[in-house]
Amino acid sequence: MNMKIAFFGVEEAEKESYFSKGLADHELTFFPEPITEDSLPEKSDFDVISVFVDCAVTPKVINHFPNLKLIVARSTGFDNIDLKAAKDKKIPVANVPAYGSHTVAEFAFGLILNLSRKIYQGINRLKVGCDFDFEGLRGFDLNGKTLGVVGTGKIGANVIKIAQGFQMNVVACDAYPNEELSKTLSFSYVSLEELLKTADIVTLHVPYMKETHHLINRDNIFLMKKGSLLINTARGAVVETEALFQALTQEHLAGAALDVLEEEGELKEEAELLSKKKLKSKDLKNVLETHILINQPQVLITPHMAFYTKEAEFSIMETTVKNINSFLEGKPENIVNKD
Repeated sequence: MNMKIAFFGVEEAEKESYFSKGLADHELTFFPEPITEDSLPEKSDFDVISVFVDCAVTPKVINHFPNLKLIVARSTGFDNIDLKAAKDKKIPVANVPAYGSHTVAEFAFGLILNLSRKIYQGINRLKVGCDFDFEGLRGFDLNGKTLGVVGTGKIGANVIKIAQGFQMNVVACDAYPNEELSKTLSFSYVSLEELLKTADIVTLHVPYMKETHHLINRDNIFLMKKGSLLINTARGAVVETEALFQALTQEHLAGAALDVLEEEGELKEEAELLSKKKLKSKDLKNVLETHILINQPQVLITPHMAFYTKEAEFSIMETTVKNINSFLEGKPENIVNKD
């Protein structure tokens, strides 16, 4: 059955090519701009629409498409879609449950290696000063050290698997411990307090919510072992910036690596960063220029790029195509507004 499918917020030819190949039997239309009530297309006979995080699928938008049978979000989040309005019209909404779990885990370990072996400092010393002297660049082995993993979802679990390759000991904490996972991957769940006291390196992999706001703060950061490292590829506000600054300047922590900053503001998922209107470079530049951690030599800051690989973007596209095809085959997947 030939369907008319519209993709909103698709700019790159590579993505158009992938969707065209995966949905070759259907009539596809691509719109580079997001869809909102103020930017409705003249053509309205689409059976399926696929939207990104910068789209706003309101009741008015849904009513604009009388033949609409499926809405597909190219993201994990779907709060930009009025689920009730869709459900009232018996239109299922599908999403991308997860992407980039290996991607972020690998990046986190890249930061760990950078700090533990002072790789960035060595490269910078050589490039800037043509200096081959390695005085002050002595690192330490990961083998035998204890890694504390805060949050054992898909990303945290992959971090633990990588740590095992380095023959590290692993302790973890999670609001909802996965005992089966702990047996399979041979790690122990402990309290956050015990984890901070035990780990040589602490890496954060929790979502941002009221319960995780300033999870690492002035009351517990000095529980961390003297000379330990803190890695944050989760959300900036999980760590209290001033507390981290104090722990670093007082040389309690040996270093920190941050792919996220508290001043970035609320960010529900990384897909928002792929929206060209979401990332305000000038604002973030101002944040960096005034950030109290930016000139700390033992701090690495990267521009929220842990999620950003071709494989992660491919995963979003792949799941989107699967969601459409499975629905058309009568076996819908990843539906978020079921009865």
